[in-house]
Amino acid sequence: MAKKFKINKTFKEINQKIKKGDVVVVTAEEIIDIVREEGPVEAARRVDVVTTGTFAPMCSSGVFFNIGQSKPLIRTTKTWFNNVEAYSGVAAIDCYIGATAVCEDDPLNKVYPGEFNYGGGHVIEDFVAGKTVHIYATSYGTDCYPNREIERDVTLADIPMATMCNPRNAYQNYNAGINLSNKTVYTYMGTLKPQGGNINYCNAGQLSPLLNDPYYKTIGTGTRIFIGGAQGYVVRHGTQHNPRNVRTEKGVPVRPSGTIWTMGDLKSMSKDWVKGVSIRGYGCSMSLGIGIPIPILNEEMAQFTAISDEEIFTQVLDFGQNYPNGNFDSLAQVSYAELKSGSVRVNGADIQTVPLSSVVKARQIADILKQWIKNGQFFLGEPQETLPV
Repeated sequence: MAKKFKINKTFKEINQKIKKGDVVVVTAEEIIDIVREEGPVEAARRVDVVTTGTFAPMCSSGVFFNIGQSKPLIRTTKTWFNNVEAYSGVAAIDCYIGATAVCEDDPLNKVYPGEFNYGGGHVIEDFVAGKTVHIYATSYGTDCYPNREIERDVTLADIPMATMCNPRNAYQNYNAGINLSNKTVYTYMGTLKPQGGNINYCNAGQLSPLLNDPYYKTIGTGTRIFIGGAQGYVVRHGTQHNPRNVRTEKGVPVRPSGTIWTMGDLKSMSKDWVKGVSIRGYGCSMSLGIGIPIPILNEEMAQFTAISDEEIFTQVLDFGQNYPNGNFDSLAQVSYAELKSGSVRVNGADIQTVPLSSVVKARQIADILKQWIKNGQFFLGEPQETLPV
């Protein structure tokens, strides 16, 4: 039986308010006090949209390029951008470069720990920043595509098409990492000091998009989002989407759970929100800004978006010994309020915490999205199908 709510709004009604200029928008931090003071019903009556944000390394990201034809024509089979190889097994002059791709001459971890100074994420950042990128591509040649090699320097303006297509973004919660071994380890969670010297975490907590709609009631195929400083879309659920996880009484998962597959026009993005990342001893990645507006359709959505850092929990895993061997046993469950405080107590010791995500930038994204909506520059995209639960 469907739930009965005292407040009932639709995407269409909220978009009409945006068009008229009388929509009420607050951020995911601002809604917390509103719900506490007025209750979810009154909050839902007053507020139409809650904006969220996150800015963090998102490895499962990349860009589809159409690099433009040559004369004679070419069907590229290998393509490099600034000596970083893109996957060219698509068609003719189409290719895909992933954020974690590395330079051809990178020593990787042969010189341990590797620095990974330049990779796919840096290529993408360079394009967005308007820098010149060197393209080199080869082919075996065919009757219809006789050319076997092209080489040119280009900017993003010279590229016919560039679409960011990210199979897994905006993880709904994620484990924190510690290292209980006797040596420093270099992981995708950053550098972890020996014998529990630090705990690294990567989530914006109460600002994080999927934590503000824990059951994905308003998010799915067609949801319009902030991505890299531009407007883009959720395509479907992301790889490793795992919604059937342990959750709190308020529905928030306490382990890695939902993910989204996102797309956007690279040519519309900003260098402020697309940054190549070098993770020592691990590899290359890309930090990306994502924000999702949550429509307050009813009091349930108001209550969901009022979740605070004190009510969001994650697990601390040992990346020194357990995690590399497939052991995901939790050493402790901690709240994001504890993590953001700068230290947490694990195994009787107070341990320094280190964020890999930027709460400052997440807050900026939520504020930008808020202004876009208030100014009539951003309308809600009603999902054709919500994410699997």
